Amino acid sequence: MESSPAVPTVPDLPGPLRAADVAIRDLGPCLLPSPVATHLGENALHFVGTADKVLIGDNLSSLKGYDGNIAEVPALELAGPRNKIFFDPRTVRCGIVTSGGLCPGLNNVVRGIVMELSQAYGVKHIVGFRYGYQGLISRYGHAPIPLTPESVAFINNDGGTILGSSRGAQDPSEVVDNLQAMGIDILFVIGGDGSTLGAMTLTKEIAKRQERIAVIGIPKTIDNDLHFIDRSFGFESAYSAAVEVLRGAHVEARGAHNGIGLVKVMGRHSGVLACHAALASADVDLVLVPEVPMVLEGKHGIFRYLEKVLDRAGNALIVVAEGAGQELIVDPASAGAKDKSGNVKLKDIGTFTRDAINRHFAAEGREITLKYIDPSYAIRSVPATPADAVFCWHLARNAVHAAMAGNTEMLIGCWHGRFVHVPMPLATRGGKQVDTSGDLWMSVIESTGQPRTFS
Repeated sequence: MESSPAVPTVPDLPGPLRAADVAIRDLGPCLLPSPVATHLGENALHFVGTADKVLIGDNLSSLKGYDGNIAEVPALELAGPRNKIFFDPRTVRCGIVTSGGLCPGLNNVVRGIVMELSQAYGVKHIVGFRYGYQGLISRYGHAPIPLTPESVAFINNDGGTILGSSRGAQDPSEVVDNLQAMGIDILFVIGGDGSTLGAMTLTKEIAKRQERIAVIGIPKTIDNDLHFIDRSFGFESAYSAAVEVLRGAHVEARGAHNGIGLVKVMGRHSGVLACHAALASADVDLVLVPEVPMVLEGKHGIFRYLEKVLDRAGNALIVVAEGAGQELIVDPASAGAKDKSGNVKLKDIGTFTRDAINRHFAAEGREITLKYIDPSYAIRSVPATPADAVFCWHLARNAVHAAMAGNTEMLIGCWHGRFVHVPMPLATRGGKQVDTSGDLWMSVIESTGQPRTFS
């Protein structure tokens, strides 16, 4: 009697994961020889349909129960150039859009896509849609701009995006009307989870019309909270910039008796950025993240812990993620309010924490000097670090390879150190968070000396 596979589950991902969940959609067979084959040679290429795959699990226990039936093992398709492609480089028309909040590396990805399309495939028709999904609808009046190797040559030196960005969903029917009118065959979407969900509405509309338009995503999230994305571009640049702010806040805290530095960083649902910034700085005494409830009062609360830090060191440094402690802030006027992307508007945990700490120590009769810094917009607007710049280039290259092969409704991700194709529906099933029993949070606890939880 055959044993049934032990279907793996992934933390924070609803339901078990099966081989069908990682299958990549395509627009049809690849019949045209790839010009990239002449650069690399046949032996260097991964073929469409027979490309190697990267297992979801990276240990032997993840294979338990499959009994040699490798086809049933959930694995992500390996990214890279194919020897046969779907779109004809001589006639294909491509568009690029950047959507959502700013992030280090956006210009690098735009430049990478244009350079790879032009220099590796010989594509001549590339346009950039301005101000996010608004630029994909003609009535907004944001005329697309032509993109060439010359026009993007130096944009990687600047933060932000030359295309501009915006938040909020647009009518997929109007968007696809515009894509059809312009003859766009491939749309590259550079954005986060909201942008990816928007891209999925476009693929549904495209499929309904039986059009052959590929939609490829390059995931942008400073929070680094998308599934099957080991690391998102801009993340390293962002926490590197945050470290510089933390160093300044630490200098301020050390310069006063009972000095406290408080820095707020991004992280709506995930504290990954706050954790990495704290570990990289090595000066932080307290990390507050959405995954760990904030308890202020009591014998084992945050206030008592800060008292002990001040008694021991004479100063303290705190980093708080923007989504932490939302349950503590009572603000009936903003209850349920949402932004243009449909996200619930966050209450300001930075000023709340600042005021709460000041009130506590004033009531205790203990004089403190607290300096609060919110560098969020400065952090996300910096240029990419050299390591991030290289990462952006590889993401862009692999996005182009996937698109030219006729794949669609997928993201380029990096999983277990390999670039892979990730279906959009899978990546957006749920948000990745800090595992409070995992290695990252344990590293934070060991680095800061704070309790694993407050109670």
